[in-house]
Amino acid sequence: MLKTTEDLLTADDYRNLPEGPPHFQLVEGKLYMTPSPEFYHQSVAGNIYHLLRCYLTSHPVGKVAIAPSDVQLDFVNVHQPDVYFISNERLKILTKQGPVGAPDLVVEVLSRSTARLDKGPKLRVYARSGVKELWLVDKERKEVAVYRFAEDISDPVATIRGRQKLATPLLPGLKLALAEIFED
Repeated sequence: MLKTTEDLLTADDYRNLPEGPPHFQLVEGKLYMTPSPEFYHQSVAGNIYHLLRCYLTSHPVGKVAIAPSDVQLDFVNVHQPDVYFISNERLKILTKQGPVGAPDLVVEVLSRSTARLDKGPKLRVYARSGVKELWLVDKERKEVAVYRFAEDISDPVATIRGRQKLATPLLPGLKLALAEIFED
């Protein structure tokens, strides 16, 4: 990820940028530009989105979105998570541009260019802004670190790998096989 400015910016400054591509994120007031993700990254993010969308078709408990989609978390943070879910109870945070406030679930697929931010400042912003759960998806190791910030803000509550199934209390009955997530 390329930091594009030393000046601190606000969400209002961010909104005045021309529409992408290239796509930008505002992280702690600093503007970052990212190259297009690798094909496999997009495949993994797409698989997660598809699986969540299929679940929501039969269990209409909220909405799911896939990047690029701005998520304004506060005055100096506008992120573009790979996938996010907002429960029906919190749909009022949705605006024409995207949510203003924390989604219930955020999914970040790690890449060489973004992992440092995803595991560092972005994770801390998600924790303090009210995101209930974060999945850090490591496509190289084929595992998912699950953070539930009400339980622990610094360490994952679980790391799902192998034949384990990915589940969340936010989506009752959902059980995702990692083979489906990491399918090419």
